[in-house]
Amino acid sequence: MYSHGWCSLLPFSVDKEQLSFNRLLTLTDNSLAYCQITCQKNAPLNILVSYPHKLTTVQCFNIKHQISSCLRLTEDYSHFYREVKRFSKYRWIAKMKAGRMLRAPSVFEDVMKMICTTNCSWALTTIMVENLVGELGRPFDDPHKSFPSPETLAGTSEQFLRKTIRAGYRSPFFLEFAEKVANGKLNVESWRSSELSTDVLFKELRSIKGVGEYAAGNILKLLGRYDYLGLDSWVRGRYYELYHRGRKVSDRTIERKYKAYGKWRGLFFWMEMTKHWYDHKFPF
Repeated sequence: MYSHGWCSLLPFSVDKEQLSFNRLLTLTDNSLAYCQITCQKNAPLNILVSYPHKLTTVQCFNIKHQISSCLRLTEDYSHFYREVKRFSKYRWIAKMKAGRMLRAPSVFEDVMKMICTTNCSWALTTIMVENLVGELGRPFDDPHKSFPSPETLAGTSEQFLRKTIRAGYRSPFFLEFAEKVANGKLNVESWRSSELSTDVLFKELRSIKGVGEYAAGNILKLLGRYDYLGLDSWVRGRYYELYHRGRKVSDRTIERKYKAYGKWRGLFFWMEMTKHWYDHKFPF
């Protein structure tokens, strides 16, 4: 859950007192279900679902599928763990079975949130996402609302996104992206199972206005592709501290250091930059 900041962005939340990870899901029948996920050590996940009626078998399957996808439970990381065991300073990753990066139920939501992280503070990212959910999400109960659909977002205006959502320069990008997804011109959900090469997927992501190299590289991680580092000011700063006593170096220098880790280099890099998080139950 604390693999990166998504756990603190609505409709995700963490209840530190109840030790639950929470998410309001939009099911395939378009109904909403609020899920509280808990887990005891070495025990299966427990999903407590709030829903106004008795859940059908299909709905239960869909809830399990979405939660499993968010937590990346069906992905095989055995090859990654074999790789990290080759290097003494990375063996902690396999020991902790770390490396799965939390993602949203949909690629659309992941892309929207990643654009919200560009060229701004994390505080502003949080505000934009809260506004998107609060103003455009469908209500389940007070205070839970869903992440807005592409159709809902496409029905807004640039002025609304600038003034109410506080999306700034991203506003026309949000509209264009939502419109393309809503009208079927862009099938982003297919990317999670795509057989396209990572380089081709990277170019497709870069074709979305507002998605630069940093955003594309990190969205790829949420698609299960780790060939790109996804450099931003925060990870650059961490790298400078770890290896150069705070002195800045070029991105090319950083990329050269991780080139030897092949198709997993982006995950090696991210795990090293966030290793200190694993010393705390709640790192943020």
